[in-house]
Amino acid sequence: MRRHLPSTQALACFEAAARHQSFTRAAQELALTQGAVSRQVASLESLVGVPLFRRTRHGMELTPAGADYARQVSRQLDALERGTLDLRSRQGQLDSVLIASVPTFATRWLIPRLPGLARLHPQLQVHIEARSRPFLFSEAGFDAALFAGTPEQLRQWAGTRSVLLLAEDVIPVCNPAFLAAGRPLSPTRLAQVPLLQQSTRPEAWRQWFDAQGVQAEAALAGPRYELFSMQVAAAVSGLGVALVPTLLVQQELQSGLLAIACDRPLRGQRAYYLVEPEGLERPAVARLRQWLKDEAAADQAPAMGSAAPSKAQKRSSQ
Repeated sequence: MRRHLPSTQALACFEAAARHQSFTRAAQELALTQGAVSRQVASLESLVGVPLFRRTRHGMELTPAGADYARQVSRQLDALERGTLDLRSRQGQLDSVLIASVPTFATRWLIPRLPGLARLHPQLQVHIEARSRPFLFSEAGFDAALFAGTPEQLRQWAGTRSVLLLAEDVIPVCNPAFLAAGRPLSPTRLAQVPLLQQSTRPEAWRQWFDAQGVQAEAALAGPRYELFSMQVAAAVSGLGVALVPTLLVQQELQSGLLAIACDRPLRGQRAYYLVEPEGLERPAVARLRQWLKDEAAADQAPAMGSAAPSKAQKRSSQ
């Protein structure tokens, strides 16, 4: 059957016009005339049979149907662009995998280990984009995701299967200047200092204090940061004490930029998983999964809260 698809030129003009809410600015971006953009959008409206824009006193705006279609078109154009760039970069010589990852885990744990993957599988190329929350694989175009979450969150992520990589132990850390004579603080004393919060885990400090049997009225107070990397930077700068996964602050603990504020690590409710869409898998994804499992297994050796490097870290630094 013949596909009823609009031209990529019409879609590109519509996406740019929707993003700018202006045919004029869309034409400038695409190096076309305003009339050409207008004709492409008109042809698209004729094909779909639905008005995508409406005139207003101040110019033009998307209709509700146009706004919904613009989101879909933008995602598909991004995926098509990524696929084209991937094919051009590989030139038929490499196999590639596109993965989503929680940002700090990617920068602190995954990327430093990628040289080892390159030595083991020189034809495998890994592309990484940041994602902090579940998404639809069918729309996002990822082959897999590295996700930090709870078993319940994994069960609710429809159409996926997952592999547990690393349990998450969290520990309070701070600038060494916070510690009198270099001695860790007691949980009771810790409840009285500024606590740095992670916005995606608002109950983290309360859970830690509950585990210590300490009533902390300010457990939810303190500046909030979206990413662990921001929270770590704030702790290094002396803004307060951060409660972070031990595997994400090994460099700062080893260098002395951070110190353990209270040597009471807690097994977190979350863990790090490799998540994949259900169905057929590519051999490249299977190779990546096995490598991740091997690296995670090697990383289980250090004692909780220890600043000693893991076996996997030693290998990646050699």
